[in-house]
Amino acid sequence: MIEINGSEGEGGGQIVRSSLALAAVTGQPVRITNIRGGRKKPGLLRQHLAGVRAIQQVCSGEVSGDQLGSGELTLVPGQLSGGDHCFEVGSAGSAVLVAQTILPVLLHADAPSTITIGGGTHASWAPPFDFFLRCYLPLLARMNAKVEAEIESHGFYPAGGGRIVMKVEPSTGITGLTLTDRAGSVQPKVTALVSRIPETVGQRECDVIARKTGWGQKAFQVVDVQQSGGPGNVVMIELGFDNVSELIIGFGKVGVKAEQVARAALREARAYLASDVPVGVYLADQLLLPMGLAARNGHRSEFRTGPLSLHSQTHIDVLQRFLDINIRCVSNENGTVHVSVEGCNG
Repeated sequence: MIEINGSEGEGGGQIVRSSLALAAVTGQPVRITNIRGGRKKPGLLRQHLAGVRAIQQVCSGEVSGDQLGSGELTLVPGQLSGGDHCFEVGSAGSAVLVAQTILPVLLHADAPSTITIGGGTHASWAPPFDFFLRCYLPLLARMNAKVEAEIESHGFYPAGGGRIVMKVEPSTGITGLTLTDRAGSVQPKVTALVSRIPETVGQRECDVIARKTGWGQKAFQVVDVQQSGGPGNVVMIELGFDNVSELIIGFGKVGVKAEQVARAALREARAYLASDVPVGVYLADQLLLPMGLAARNGHRSEFRTGPLSLHSQTHIDVLQRFLDINIRCVSNENGTVHVSVEGCNG
């Protein structure tokens, strides 16, 4: 049984999510102790517990310690099974994180899957649905993963109440991916979502970004979300290249002016463009697991990004505990990092 200390590195929920997914895919039992030991409120929260139970269901696993607040968890995985499943996170806990937790398992299942997940879709501590759909899944498709996703209802913080549907075909084998440079010129797109608040809030966000960038009118849209669990607002800046897209998101908050939200998102977007790397900090973290599975199949991957977050460094340690792979991170003088993922015999 593989032993994982959940307080090591960044000490958060990703250690749990990745460990469970890797245990299910490789068939190796795992025990996780000191769960989220690096957080002010340690132990399993609602969204982590939803991920645990989702994994248990799709891998017919035996689980102990699956309670709210639990600091220790054990999974003995069984047979991976596709089919139709429905999971509820509750409140604004991230539905997208649950989807990402079980996706590697479903790609190795015995049949196609249709997964419905209720919870939050746009919250600041998790990848928003649009990032999952427009940045992450297109790259997975290039790695021989057939995944479709749609949003039925938006779930903004704090009400949640969103719903997403994901359809997954079992893969014949995850292949490698190379992303060392951006291809083509940037095609910007700015979308402001508003739900149960005035559309003028989203328009003000778009106006600020338009004025500061000079991007044409066609690059901007304000969407009045009809289906949502509660009021909310986000502004999203998508920076699309021929081979990769980055999505920056600003979250509207009570008491924070729309112009402030827009300016903060634009600063982050400009920093990404100035870095001249194809893979942003969050995408780097999310690509590591599928690239690890590809390396397990004998396929090498590589990408170029900025300085690795503690999140990513911890993720690398977890991956190398479960998989016979080698992940090399070489820092360059300009502050960029070249990451390569390959089998130990590669």
